[in-house]
Parts: sequence; structure tokens; C-alpha cells
Amino acid sequence: MNLSRRSFLSLSAAAALAPAATGRTPNVVLIYCDDLGYGDLGCYGSSIPTPNIDRLAAEGTRFTSCISANPVCSPSRAALLTGRYPTRVGVPRVLFPKDTSGLDQGETTMANLLKQRSYKTKAIGKWHLGVTPQYLPTARGFDEYIGIPYSNDMTPPVLMRNNDVIAQEADLTQLTPRYTDEATSFIRNSGNNPFFLYLAHTYPHIPLHASPRFKGKSAQGLYGDVVQELDWSTGEILKTLEQTGVAKDTLVIFSSDNGPWYLGSPGRLRGRKGSTYEGGVREPLLVRYPGRIPAGRVSNALISMMDLFPTIASLTGAKLPERPLDGLNAWPVFSGAAEKLDRDILLYFDSWNLQAARYDRWKIHVARHNSDTYQPPPSDGRQNLTLPKPELYDMELDPDESYDVADKHPEVVKDLVARIGAKLPGFPEEVQKAWAETKARPSFHYTPGTRPQTKDPRPAAVGEATKP
Repeated sequence: MNLSRRSFLSLSAAAALAPAATGRTPNVVLIYCDDLGYGDLGCYGSSIPTPNIDRLAAEGTRFTSCISANPVCSPSRAALLTGRYPTRVGVPRVLFPKDTSGLDQGETTMANLLKQRSYKTKAIGKWHLGVTPQYLPTARGFDEYIGIPYSNDMTPPVLMRNNDVIAQEADLTQLTPRYTDEATSFIRNSGNNPFFLYLAHTYPHIPLHASPRFKGKSAQGLYGDVVQELDWSTGEILKTLEQTGVAKDTLVIFSSDNGPWYLGSPGRLRGRKGSTYEGGVREPLLVRYPGRIPAGRVSNALISMMDLFPTIASLTGAKLPERPLDGLNAWPVFSGAAEKLDRDILLYFDSWNLQAARYDRWKIHVARHNSDTYQPPPSDGRQNLTLPKPELYDMELDPDESYDVADKHPEVVKDLVARIGAKLPGFPEEVQKAWAETKARPSFHYTPGTRPQTKDPRPAAVGEATKP
């Protein structure tokens, strides 16, 4: 757990480099898409034109190995806004409109953090961390909120302003233009105050909708239309920052929560939303801060979305919360002062269940569900099962996890299993229980290259080298 000696040294070393040390506190604009794939942007190889988002890559740094803390919506957002694993903060799974729980009230959000520094704060779009008043954005450090408080496929798709429902059914074709107007107005009306804008787009989560201006205009169908409208929105925000004279004083971050669902591209990565393969958790990450972050740079450093919390704390001079963080201050990498972070093993959870881990260039899979997101569960139910043998992938040579090299590197497997074992006792009881139950279940026993034997006559996903 952090704050370890390594984390402390990372924070201290970056302090002299941080803009907060100059007396100028940066504005923060965090644009966060929903279900955008690693391969959905032009600067990441997509055929969908995204010139405004690509401009962030040209004027800032593009990261090729940014990992979300979870492959689905609510947990990934909880981790982003707290710098802690979702299994620590009370959001291990997707929340639904009828749920009465949410992000643990003892947690400090990014907005709480920045309110210490007298920031104006606004959340726009998808919240998905609890719908009762004590969990909504205005109770979690945001001065203002407008948006659908959960996914657009959940009913009723109400549109809220602060704590009030202003439309029982949001016009899904107008969400992106409306969110963009709210964002640009907030920037213009912030005056001399430093501000934090959290723009959590509803799209490209399904059901997909584009405004008439963009519908039918791309060569990649409705999904392409939606992504191009998100690109337009980003361009409007960048234009507003320039028009108001604050572009040079603003950190802009662009990313997404998890991999693509039924449509969209994970690039060459294996897996999609709901999977702890890289296609479910690796996300685009673009960061721009003129004069502070190198322009046109591509970084292969391993970054967790949980790193944004301590990084922003360092930049703004905000005091870290008492609860230990799992993210690291990434400013040395953002600024170009370091090539990578000295970090501990990163764990990949699906709900309470541990499935994989990443350390340096290596990723190990130790468990997997017996059905994937796109299959109905087997007749004996969806379960998290240990693999017959851990699978090991070299992420520098094999980012799409196609070639298991565990037999070639038994010493690496042993080391990673030991690191996982040392890390897990620091997690909540539910994690310990889920891991004990996983280990107690019979593994799939199969010969590589053949289908595992299950009670269900349908083909099972576990152990196969298939791609969705």
C-alpha cells in the first residue's frame, strides 16, 4: 500500500518541477469518455478522423500503456476520482439506478482535493457513483453538476442539474452539444479562479446517438459519427481555453473509463469491456500543459488511471488525504524528467475478484471467469476460477497477450505470485473471501490447444486464445 517510501520520494522529487512551486496554480480539464476503445482515435491508429483530439497528442504527450483500474464503468470512475482501487472505496461493481449505495463517504474525491485550493469545480455528464443525495457530485466536492447520473442504457435516463431532475427522459441526441455548451460556459464564467472541469461524456457507450449535425456524416457508421462529435466537443473546449487566455495555464487530460463494448476498437489488444485482458482496461491517455509537458512526445511508461489523483495534488499543492493512495505521482513522467515510474505490482480486479497483475514489462493472469461479457453464463453459473497454470505475457514484445511465456520464465511467475500474495492482505475482507473462494474452486484442466471441459455444452471462453 502507499504512501510507501517509493511514493514519498516520487512526490518529493517532483515537487521542484511542479508548476505549483512557481506560484501559479493550474486549471484542470479532465475529459473522460465512456467505453472508448484504445484504437478509436486517429492518433492511436483509427481511421476515424479526430483532429482536435490528435492536436492534444501533437501539443502534449501521448501514453501507450495507461491502465484503468477496472474493465467496467462505476469501479473505474471510483478509482479515477480517489486514486485508490475500487475494491477499497466501496464500488467493486457497476451501480444501478435502484442501488442505495455509492462511493464511500469517507473517501476524498479529486474535487474535494481541489476545493482545498479554492478551485471552482463542475462535473458534467455521467456520474455513476451513487444516485441518492449523499452520493451525488454536489455532495462530493463539485459546486455544480449536470448530466445523466448513470449509463444511458439504464432507465429512466433522467437529466439532472445539481440534485434536481430537469428532464425525466434526456434527449440523447443532444447530450454531447449540451455538455459542451455547459463546459465552455463554465470556463468562460470562472473569472480569475482556478477551475476543475470534469467532463464525463456519456458516449460512445450504447445506445449510440449523435446530433443531426454529425449523424450519418462519418464513413464508420453511427459509432464513427459519435466519436467525431466527441472530437468536435474537445475542439470547442480547446478553443474556449484559448479565447479566454487560460490555455497556457491549463492541464488538459483526455482518456476513457474502459475498453469498447459491442462496437469500437481495442486496436490490436485482446479483449473488450468487462475483460481483464488489455483490450478491456488499456485506455488512450493524452496530457497537455504548454511549457510544462513536452509536445509531440510518446511515452511507453506504465501509468495507472489512479495516478492522476496524486499527480494533480502535486501540481496544485493540495494536501493528500489520510487514507493511503494506490496511485503514484506521475508528474516526473508527464514532465519528461523520468522515463518511467518505480511502481509496485498493479492488480486487475473484476468485481471483488482478482484475475491478473502487472509488474514492469510482465503481466500475469491467475484467474478468469468461466464466461465472458458476450456469453450467457454456463448452466452452473458464472464463477471466477483459477487457471490451471498462471499465464505470463511480455507486454513489451506481446501487448496483445497472444503468447503465454510462463514456461520460459518460471522465476518471473514465482516472483509475481509472491508479490500478489504480499499485496492482497492489505485489501478489504470481501477481496480476501473472494480470493479464497476462487482458489477453492476446481480449475479448468485442459491441454493447451484444446477446449476446456465444462458442464455446459457451449464453447467456454476460459483457456481459449480467441479474440472477440
